[in-house]
Amino acid sequence: MKKPFLRRLTKKLLVISNIIIAILFLAGANVKYFDPQHWWFLSLFTLSLPYLLLLLVLFILFWLLVKPFWMVISLATILASSHAVTNVFSMHLPQEFSLQKSTGNIRVMSWNLELLNILHYKDHPGVKQKILDLINEYDPDIACFQEMVAGESKKAINYFPDIEKALRFNDYLYSYRVRDDFDKDHHFGIIIFSKFPIVRKQTLVNNPNSYNSTFQFVDILAGTDTFRIFNIHLQSLKFSQTNLNYLDKGTVPVEGNISESRNIISKIKQGIIKRASQAVFIKDELNHSPHPVIVCGDFNDVPVSYAYETIGDGLQNAFVKKGSGISRTFSSISPTLRIDNIFTDKKFRIIQFTRIRKLLSDHFPIVADMRYEPSNP
Repeated sequence: MKKPFLRRLTKKLLVISNIIIAILFLAGANVKYFDPQHWWFLSLFTLSLPYLLLLLVLFILFWLLVKPFWMVISLATILASSHAVTNVFSMHLPQEFSLQKSTGNIRVMSWNLELLNILHYKDHPGVKQKILDLINEYDPDIACFQEMVAGESKKAINYFPDIEKALRFNDYLYSYRVRDDFDKDHHFGIIIFSKFPIVRKQTLVNNPNSYNSTFQFVDILAGTDTFRIFNIHLQSLKFSQTNLNYLDKGTVPVEGNISESRNIISKIKQGIIKRASQAVFIKDELNHSPHPVIVCGDFNDVPVSYAYETIGDGLQNAFVKKGSGISRTFSSISPTLRIDNIFTDKKFRIIQFTRIRKLLSDHFPIVADMRYEPSNP
């Protein structure tokens, strides 16, 4: 009698656990339907989607061997959230990225440069040149960079005229606010470089006018077609080094664990709410564009998040179309953080995509080749 009872109890606990994980996965996968002001905590499940998906798959394998009927819980959950699954994990096989550009294609790069190495120019003086060399190696037609730090003063460590000359683009828009300047010789902002003629430049500021509230777009003329390129850098979590050490290794004294956890949760909450507001602002600009759009940037948020879904609604993601696996773009904290994106109008056909696995900043650069096909539905 005792053995069957333990079996029944274990089975019930496993079924309940499977149901709970399925509910958490569904909540995280559908966070776009909930107002972040009131339901911000659901985004914590979005951050955990890759792990929850792994658990659902493990449950499928377990039930397949033990009681196939119960596989329906995980299978139904995954099928009901197929959009979230394909945004988080691409089933495409890895393909080698061809550096050779084809006529008619447009190559786009997006990269958070982490201040263009200015904090480490003394101990790692060659990194800035390696960054510039990598950009030239991939030779993008359009490059959108975040956390760009450079200046026009000849005292500047990152002297902008030298950078501009080294990269060999034809035009650019450098957007920054003086109040955010890195120092008296350097600006902190975002920049779009283009090999195509730029026929319009626009810097946008989202109220309240706070950190990461500046965005930009340019209209480029590619042959006879005009495209609008957006470069965005959504609200970061502003984690301190102590925060990062705590998340990576738990290196905070025991007595500080509770306060450190509260500090991190507070930053996550504020980041979710601010990114949601910024995403709505940016989406309004996208909706009013008279030209097909390309959106690049550091979203500081994972796939299927409220910001990701809001901005990406009606667009296609280059990674989803041609990427493989998870392809994290942020090098710290978790191997699941794909927070940098290239979205495009659906009239573009994505030819190839890559994440460049060279750690020259705390983000990996991403590159996509695309072709404009106006006959696409």
